[in-house]
Amino acid sequence: MSHNSDSGILIIDKPADITSAKVVALLKKLTGAKKAGHAGTLDPFATGILICCLNEATKISGFFLGGDKKYQARLRLGISTDTQDFTGKILSTCNEFNFSSEEIAAVFNKYTGDIEQIPPVFSALKYKGVPLYKLARKGRPIEKPARKVRINYLKILETNLPEIFFEVSCSGGTYIRTLCADIGRDLGCGGHLKELRRIESSGFHLSEASTMDGLEKLALSGNIGSRIIKMSDALKNIPGYIADDAFIKRISCGNTITDKDISSDFLTGFGNFIKIVNKENELIAVLKMINCRFIYCCVINRF
Repeated sequence: MSHNSDSGILIIDKPADITSAKVVALLKKLTGAKKAGHAGTLDPFATGILICCLNEATKISGFFLGGDKKYQARLRLGISTDTQDFTGKILSTCNEFNFSSEEIAAVFNKYTGDIEQIPPVFSALKYKGVPLYKLARKGRPIEKPARKVRINYLKILETNLPEIFFEVSCSGGTYIRTLCADIGRDLGCGGHLKELRRIESSGFHLSEASTMDGLEKLALSGNIGSRIIKMSDALKNIPGYIADDAFIKRISCGNTITDKDISSDFLTGFGNFIKIVNKENELIAVLKMINCRFIYCCVINRF
């Protein structure tokens, strides 16, 4: 039996008040997976898309971490917190919200395109192997240097001061709570993230997501496998090359693969990565071309 049959991707609509790690732990129990992980955490209070990888699919999780994300968020002006969201300690308050819609739009527009963003001290980023939020909770906050992120667009959906409901499309690694804090600072009243929902992630949409309650019912009926996306299908933006048995054997033995092993017609304009699949569209490996040779990004155990 192919090991691909119990490996794949589950798109979860994460509920509020549960950690991403807890979701993964529950999925392991529901599916019987030996290994599981997620590709991009959500804060406990946040909801929406959480990409979860089962068994051999954990080998391809890195392809989803840096993908673009889309969120709907609620900014609460007038209150700044140390975590930049509603769970933190209040640092300052302000009751002056005499902003016109044009003034608000002008500040939002500042944050489109490539911007520099300082990651929050309460984050899962690590300093010498320790998550920043653990250091911050001990009174030893570490500030990471600013890094470049990309805001594809910011769209104000509703303004009911002191709250602004908006949608944002951004690169992976963008902190929406930092965006809220920065906008509040620029408006001169401070602000924090009150509500967050991830509606797209690395090409996956909420329409493809399963709820935890729904998965529990499917598990009881033995049909949870119907919601698992095949690894080859999950890597939707990487071109697939159908390999014959001889080629698959070479890959399983770790043999060197060059551009001469792939048809020239396929390689024309294919990009850096290629996924090798068999005739059943099961993922065999993901390769990356460097100087006319392919390096192995991952090889899937099929047995």
